[in-house]
Amino acid sequence: MASQISVYLAGPGVFRPDAEVWGARLKSACEMHGLQGLFPLDASLPPLHDQQSRRQWIFQQNCTLISRSQLVLADLRAFRSPSEPDSGTAFEVGFAFALGKPVWVWVPDAEADTPMYTRIPGAARPRDRWVDKSGDSIEDFGVPLNLMLWQAAAGIICESSPEQAVAQLVRRARLPLLR
Repeated sequence: MASQISVYLAGPGVFRPDAEVWGARLKSACEMHGLQGLFPLDASLPPLHDQQSRRQWIFQQNCTLISRSQLVLADLRAFRSPSEPDSGTAFEVGFAFALGKPVWVWVPDAEADTPMYTRIPGAARPRDRWVDKSGDSIEDFGVPLNLMLWQAAAGIICESSPEQAVAQLVRRARLPLLR
């Protein structure tokens, strides 16, 4: 039997009130397809006494999990704004990409052809470009995310549930079914 493929499960789910339940659901979706899900909260924070030590431990733990994984499923849903993903998850996408890991972008709150400007309240096109309420330009590349995140993707998944997203990951990435 082939060895199990490990998938780092990046996303803002670590901030949910039910983060452990959410992580277990993601990992279960992976297990249904013979994948090993690696969730950032898998390891317990040791009893460190200062914030700097805790920050460093979490940072190193997540970087280690990404390094150990064979691919990344990054939940880039809008988080704390109507259009932008979690900044920590954006970092993880870039880190994984730099390591040569395939990154599958999961956008459960938009379709792949949804332009970014439609997700930004108050967006307007006064002349030849889209702008936000402050007058700053909005990328118009016909996709719902910043082009750097979008272009780093090995593939895009727009399913609403973790189970559907992982099933699509297995199909589209042509991952071997290990069960």
